[in-house]
Amino acid sequence: MTLLPLLLAAYLLGSIPFAIVSSRLFGIADPRKYGSGNPGATNVLRSGNKSAALLTLLGDCAKGWLAVWGAARLGFDATDTALAGLAAFLGHVFSVFLRFNGGKGVATALGVLLGINGWVALSALATWLVIAFTTRYSSAAALCAALATPVAGYVLLGATPVVGILGLIAAILIWRHSANIRKLLNGTEGRIGGRKA
Repeated sequence: MTLLPLLLAAYLLGSIPFAIVSSRLFGIADPRKYGSGNPGATNVLRSGNKSAALLTLLGDCAKGWLAVWGAARLGFDATDTALAGLAAFLGHVFSVFLRFNGGKGVATALGVLLGINGWVALSALATWLVIAFTTRYSSAAALCAALATPVAGYVLLGATPVVGILGLIAAILIWRHSANIRKLLNGTEGRIGGRKA
């Protein structure tokens, strides 16, 4: 397989909207119609169905990991496997199945990191957990984890193209949280576990 078909396959994999799939499986409302309107695990959790939220989280994470793992199994080098992860991340954020809309990419980004380097993933996850449990703001935790990821990548992997790809994923993730940043500054951001009408 050449790089272009790999990236297309990874993008389509990333485009699978597990928030929609899990919501239908558990018979709950479309997550785009309540809360933040974001088809992601945090918003599904606002439905009160923890099982659906967990399935969303695992599915979104798994597709990021699978894109990287599959590329490596096919013999692609570290840079190309990271590009496959980026393609899956972009698929989640700009899903072809949701008219190029999608989630914010936190869980999928974590899956990509797990495929690239477990220690980088662990540092991002630890950052997310510390901020999330301290503030109960999922968005703040995601932003801090995004900022920490390229730094951890540079420390652990050195100055490689992979770190540049991690920086791009982090930048897109921060951009996708622009509305949350405004809400955090205004004091109107919803907390983890809180429900919205």
